[in-house]
Amino acid sequence: MRLLLVEDDNHVAAALSAVLARHGFDVTHARSGEEALQALVPEGPGFGVILLDLGLPDQDGYEVCGKIRKRTGTPVIMVTARSDIRSRIHGLNLGADDYVVKPYDTGELLARIHAVSRRTVPEDAVTGDDSTALLLGTVRIELPTRQVSVAGAAVALTRKEFDLLALLAQRPGVVFRREQIISEVWRTSWEGTGRTLEVHVASLRAKLRMPALIETVRGVGYRLVAPAG
Repeated sequence: MRLLLVEDDNHVAAALSAVLARHGFDVTHARSGEEALQALVPEGPGFGVILLDLGLPDQDGYEVCGKIRKRTGTPVIMVTARSDIRSRIHGLNLGADDYVVKPYDTGELLARIHAVSRRTVPEDAVTGDDSTALLLGTVRIELPTRQVSVAGAAVALTRKEFDLLALLAQRPGVVFRREQIISEVWRTSWEGTGRTLEVHVASLRAKLRMPALIETVRGVGYRLVAPAG
């Protein structure tokens, strides 16, 4: 798999590139936001995952994430020293698919890279069939096209956010255990994904502007509460 590593620290990039290469990744290193955007030209090599450090010298990392998302649907994993949930949600709202917080374990990073790459759906695999849309009050979830709207207004979701919402929406009122959600959406049993799940739930509530739509069942997991009409 080709991976674009956006990291301004050459020592960090060299060490991480060596680790990734040992695990079969073909790494392209971009030292700035501008280099990263230049690597994403249509005629350039395609990437399976983009690993984006937010501490870049020329542009704000969040801004670069937004620009990347406008150019490509390639999964983006943010690397950040900011551990607060608002920063993570902000990144997800801009189109990032996941994040890791420094300092991170290499095994964690590799697990997240593999998780987002497994969930990537090629654009040409999307059909226009509208027959499997899920209707939950004013919320409409179109499974084939992976589109969501609330009261007719489109809501932009990341891949993981859509997968999470679609999973819960297929059985409204049913409690999904955290382990089950992580297995279905992230395709892993790794316990460290639990915090990521919480961030994605918070992001969904904020984007849909329906805090009560996804209910937390303490000690168990989450369930979707179907809204009225």
